[in-house]
Amino acid sequence: MTLSAYDLTGRTAFVTGAASGIGRATAALLAVAGATVHCADLDERGLKETAALIARDGGTAHTHALDVTDRAALAAAVRSAGPLHVMAAIAGIMHTSPVLETLDEDLDRVLAVNFKGVLYACQEAARSMIASGTRGSIVTMASGAMDTASPGLLCYSVAKAAVVQLTKTLATETGPHGIRVNAVAPGWIRTPMTDRHEPAAQEQAEAAMVRHSPLGRVGEAEDIAHAVLHLASDASSFTTGQILRPNGGVAMPW
Repeated sequence: MTLSAYDLTGRTAFVTGAASGIGRATAALLAVAGATVHCADLDERGLKETAALIARDGGTAHTHALDVTDRAALAAAVRSAGPLHVMAAIAGIMHTSPVLETLDEDLDRVLAVNFKGVLYACQEAARSMIASGTRGSIVTMASGAMDTASPGLLCYSVAKAAVVQLTKTLATETGPHGIRVNAVAPGWIRTPMTDRHEPAAQEQAEAAMVRHSPLGRVGEAEDIAHAVLHLASDASSFTTGQILRPNGGVAMPW
């Protein structure tokens, strides 16, 4: 037995949300594993920084500045990448508001990015893999928020729960083509997205993570990137329709 199952040399990966946080860490790690990585995000500056990071480490990256809610733009970018072996649909946003103060535009925007954007990425990846006969891997990004009732996180939690159902359903439909579809559901991870919280709220969340995790620490983007690599690689060749929970062992609501 060797570690060659994690080798992605000669494969093409597409990562959404690659300009920062978990997306950037994932794109960089997939490149280290040998994949040619196509990085997509709205943040052009962040994309260039990610590509430069990958190039510095000897990898190959291509950038696509786009909004994942733009189905046509995302489809064109995926097609331009050629036959895909890996899709990591990571792009997402967070919105907080009490249920009674949640507006139509709040829900619409979160669902558009966190669910529809993932759906579009999965659809285009699956079409590419089926057309080329590639036994590829699609990895979506769920969240531990789907399991708990967290005040203020209705829109986010609902969208992530929808991603899980998408993941499981797509796994059943694409399995006959040799395509695997799995989700990663992180706990609280220190990223630019979570850094946008009010300082007091962020400190409270991180303290809760440390208190409830047997490991006693907050997660980092690289922790999640390694989970994505596992699901993207042949090391998980008999795994599909599953939810991997790198959450520091947290097993209870905060």
